[in-house]
Amino acid sequence: MTAASQQPPQHRLGEATRAYQAAVDDFDRELARHLGVNETDLRCLEILLQELPEASPSQLADRLGLTTGSTTALLDRLEKAGYLARQAHPTDRRKSVIRATPEFQKTAYALMAPLVDEGQQMIAAEFTPDQVAVIADFMDRAAGLQRRHIEQLRAMPRARTGGKAGGKVAGQTAP
Repeated sequence: MTAASQQPPQHRLGEATRAYQAAVDDFDRELARHLGVNETDLRCLEILLQELPEASPSQLADRLGLTTGSTTALLDRLEKAGYLARQAHPTDRRKSVIRATPEFQKTAYALMAPLVDEGQQMIAAEFTPDQVAVIADFMDRAAGLQRRHIEQLRAMPRARTGGKAGGKVAGQTAP
């Protein structure tokens, strides 16, 4: 019997989820490096590819938890790189619509398709449709939990620590 099989199922699930999240983070970092963008830029591109095929700058700012100024700088970088395009809103001249360019879509899918294809083959080979439904339900619930806690963190004041923010490190006394 292995040590992992002796752990309570909840502990094993927690560890497997943590390891999965770390692997996703590592993949995203490598994808960002390959594309020459930072991780926030990559997240913006993922939103445009997977969640909102077209979005306003304010929608992207909300989803990314950024200020409008930071979002404008992000969009400028990605537009300059050829990864997204801004177009005038069809009915409101004051607004713009952001979309991933067709060229970027092709590039992104070429980079991600091997992972997606292999994952689909692995799941189809290893799990029954009922098991896949349970896994999908778990993933949906876990994502909802993450989103709720993201909103809670965004609503909290920023922690003041040593580093760039110029605050004190916890337990540090003033000179």
